[in-house]
Amino acid sequence: MAGAPRKIGTHEGRDVFEAVLTSETGVEIAVMSYGAAIRDWRVPVAGGKRTVVLGFDRFEDYPAHSPYFGAVAGRVANRIGGSRFTLDGREYRLPANEGENHLHGGPRGIGRQVWDMEPLSGAEGVRLRLVSPDGEMGYPGRLAITVTYQLEGNRLRLDFGADTDRPTPVNIVQHNYFNLMGEGDVRDHMLEVAADAYTVTGEDLIPTGEIRSVSGTHLDFRKPRRLCDAAGGPLACDDNLVLDGERDLSAPAATVTAPDESLTLRLWTDQPGIQLYTGGMMHVPVPGLDGRHYPRFGGLCLEDQNFPDAINHPHFPSPVITPERPYRHWCEIEIG
Repeated sequence: MAGAPRKIGTHEGRDVFEAVLTSETGVEIAVMSYGAAIRDWRVPVAGGKRTVVLGFDRFEDYPAHSPYFGAVAGRVANRIGGSRFTLDGREYRLPANEGENHLHGGPRGIGRQVWDMEPLSGAEGVRLRLVSPDGEMGYPGRLAITVTYQLEGNRLRLDFGADTDRPTPVNIVQHNYFNLMGEGDVRDHMLEVAADAYTVTGEDLIPTGEIRSVSGTHLDFRKPRRLCDAAGGPLACDDNLVLDGERDLSAPAATVTAPDESLTLRLWTDQPGIQLYTGGMMHVPVPGLDGRHYPRFGGLCLEDQNFPDAINHPHFPSPVITPERPYRHWCEIEIG
């Protein structure tokens, strides 16, 4: 089982702890109680171990500078247009934190709070818990959230759960920024995603409601291709890919291969979409892990999720949970 968590800082008067999961294959994953975040993920390669996510060595840099590095985002991750929605005939207004829109649960979403954390008995894993009270960030209902990380070999299993006392929207995502080379940008990473369509957005990245084929677009990753444009520059993406609803859940929904083929990432999920973000808006003014400086396009996010702004589009999969229908979501990520 994971070792006892160690204190790494304080936030809003609470101690922040970190636990390190270590597998028999030598993978090490550091999990913080702040934001239920993965702070570091190291994988054996020829010549040693390589960090495959973006993060910081110092905890203090997370509240000050992190663009959700490794965090669990919500209550409703991604965007809600106009920072409002209607549920059961009542309009709810949320704090706007990206222009006029609401992003990743607001300025004090679950990815910016301190969770309770405990090691899993008899397994290399941790469970984190957070209670979001009724009305927090404008959302209805008390939400009791759990996130469980369990490492076996080179594969990390993630289980998300949320129980409510009244109907409320929920969309929880894990927000790692992956770079399988550990440095530079991700333009030469190869990506494949089992997605035939995407949700069209306007200039503010809010879905219009249209679901369009990826055929002939820069979002067609049905066959592996590099994350670069026709001129060889980094490909700018912040889009929700619609996963094939008839796909075999035992097959990866997304696969990423390092430019030198030294590592491959495979992701499995039960969610209907994946937000592909290539880090084009990143601006990190302080050093990251091992003192590295992260450039724009320095990391690749594969956020398995419900569709953005689904609460305002009745033909999208519903994000509303109830006391009788709680939130459950699993994901597995293997890197090796």
